[in-house]
Amino acid sequence: MEKAKRLIPLLMLTFVFAGITGFIYEEICGFINEGEFFKRGTTYGPWIPIYGVGAILIFSAVIKIRNKPWLVFIVSALLCGALELSAGFILDKCFGIRLWDYSAVILNWGNVGGYICIRSVITWGLMGLFFISVMLPIFEKFGSKHPKAFNVVSYTSFGLFMLDVILSFTLNSPIK
Repeated sequence: MEKAKRLIPLLMLTFVFAGITGFIYEEICGFINEGEFFKRGTTYGPWIPIYGVGAILIFSAVIKIRNKPWLVFIVSALLCGALELSAGFILDKCFGIRLWDYSAVILNWGNVGGYICIRSVITWGLMGLFFISVMLPIFEKFGSKHPKAFNVVSYTSFGLFMLDVILSFTLNSPIK
């Protein structure tokens, strides 16, 4: 039970951190591709939920192999590449929504229907490696040294993220 009490806030903070990191990445890529910044994602806030989902998948898949960076990179790239491909395909074919399309962006080699490309898969691998090797140890240290503050940060940020997701999809759903 004690381990679960520590794991839940860690996963919450992971989800939010990855969502924000993904938003920043998307903004940078958008600027490189289009020469201007504009709000990306389906939420009001500066976070993108699929990156949070990807981070939780990465955490779950590589936590026991975290000391093998090359394997963390490969598993992260393949797992989240599959997530991006399947999410893009399902959103497109089931709901008629294209939230991303790699067909017309720079560095889109290995493009599969606009849903994924080698650049995005490599990025997922690098993000997974960065998270597991750099951010996770920082989160774990913060959680062990300041458990109450860690819980407040985790629960509050995750609560705001979820409130934003609920409001965004209730008031401005891309799925009609």
